[in-house]
Amino acid sequence: MASGNFSNPTDQILSENNSSSYRTAFIVLTSLFFMWGFITCMNDILIPFLKKMFELSRAQSMLVQMSFFGAYFIGSLIYFLVSYFAGDPISRIGYKKGLIIGLLISAVACLAFYPAAQLKSYNLFLAALFVLGLGFTLLQIAANPYIAILGSPSTASSRLNLSQGFNSFGTTIAPIIGGYFVFHFFAEWGQPLLDRAGSIITTDSGKTMSAAAVQLPYLIFAGVFLSLALLIQLTKLPVFASSESTEKGAGALKHRHLVLGMIAIFMYVGGEVSIGSVMINYMNEMAGFPEVVAKNYLAFYWGGAMIGRFIGAYTLGQERPFFNKIISLVLISFSGFLLIWFFVYLESDRSFPIQNVLPFLGLIILNIVGFLIGKSMPARTLMVFSLSIIALLIASTLMSGMPAIWCVIGIGLFNSVMWSNIFTLAIKDLGKYTSQGSSLLVMFVLGGAVLPFFQGKVADFAGAYHFSFFVPAIAYVYLAYYGWKGHLPKNSLNLKSK
Repeated sequence: MASGNFSNPTDQILSENNSSSYRTAFIVLTSLFFMWGFITCMNDILIPFLKKMFELSRAQSMLVQMSFFGAYFIGSLIYFLVSYFAGDPISRIGYKKGLIIGLLISAVACLAFYPAAQLKSYNLFLAALFVLGLGFTLLQIAANPYIAILGSPSTASSRLNLSQGFNSFGTTIAPIIGGYFVFHFFAEWGQPLLDRAGSIITTDSGKTMSAAAVQLPYLIFAGVFLSLALLIQLTKLPVFASSESTEKGAGALKHRHLVLGMIAIFMYVGGEVSIGSVMINYMNEMAGFPEVVAKNYLAFYWGGAMIGRFIGAYTLGQERPFFNKIISLVLISFSGFLLIWFFVYLESDRSFPIQNVLPFLGLIILNIVGFLIGKSMPARTLMVFSLSIIALLIASTLMSGMPAIWCVIGIGLFNSVMWSNIFTLAIKDLGKYTSQGSSLLVMFVLGGAVLPFFQGKVADFAGAYHFSFFVPAIAYVYLAYYGWKGHLPKNSLNLKSK
């Protein structure tokens, strides 16, 4: 079953209407999805680093996510207001220019990490993260609908899942590579960091920490963003222009399924980011893992999303013979599992045996069953996966030690297709309001700022992270509803456009 028909692709006029230009554009944008996945997951590495550097409480350390994802809300709100009063900006400047501007803003933000670490200013770190979030906001607004309309409407969810799969590949290797840079490779470069008492700050494994541990990686990231901006400038991408006139006003808000989808994005991003943000500290709390070990398990949380998204790219939007589907699901899943373990194994100097992560195989089997129950239908799959996550969260609070940790890690597999499924369901039939609807959806990435901070407050109150997982559980209850009924298009909100 298709994820939904977009009325705007049939109304689009393409300057380069051929499969070759589609393929080139898809490859370029997929590299972009990879990079912003990588950088976003670096926040999970920054949180324990800055928590030690500035001696922060659990809630204070979550200001990292509040600054970053709060920028999505502010940036998208500005975009929406501009589109309301002056018409949709992307329709005016084009997707290509929107992507380049977003990349340049992101590069400037990464450069700001150098003075933030040099001056030992937490506020400057938060400001840099806010600017980085603004850059990513524009990238999300431009890239997601561009991928959705870059081909047949019936395979939009599948196409977006494939790009999101490479986004998840970035989030998978970020804890491994980023954690290695921050807590190991660059940890002893430069002058050691000192706490308020004048003592040297060390990682959980005893290595000294320095400002260079975050300065040098983010200088590299800035260079990558500038290179991507140049690549996009030099690449001839298909140009989409609507045959309908660009209108002012808030016409997108007439669509009930979009409004409910905005709340769904808030809940999904909030739930996923809350869990990922506390994982390293949670594993230290539950099993005594230092950062250099915990980051390896964090890679499986984000790697699960990668596996699920590649499965979603294969299954969603089209029916396939049952036997072929089973074989493909198994091959994709276990290939992804081996890929994640191989990266972790190499980075850990071959000290992370595969026996450590065999429980993940059982979680993969449950995920495959979930896809089969979903029957290639995005809405149904969203509901099934939400209910699965609720069950895992409940189980984690009833357990302790590694069983509880594995329940939380397994949630990544079921988070996998949520973004693309919600996004494609929410912008279904928006027509000329697709870009405005996209900006509204990206605005509600704000959930990544609100729910992690709230979970941090609950954890501070309880003195532990263990029972704070009821916070994301509430979010997934709503997502189950959106997959069940909330996604159905009904233009029942009588909001007047200007």
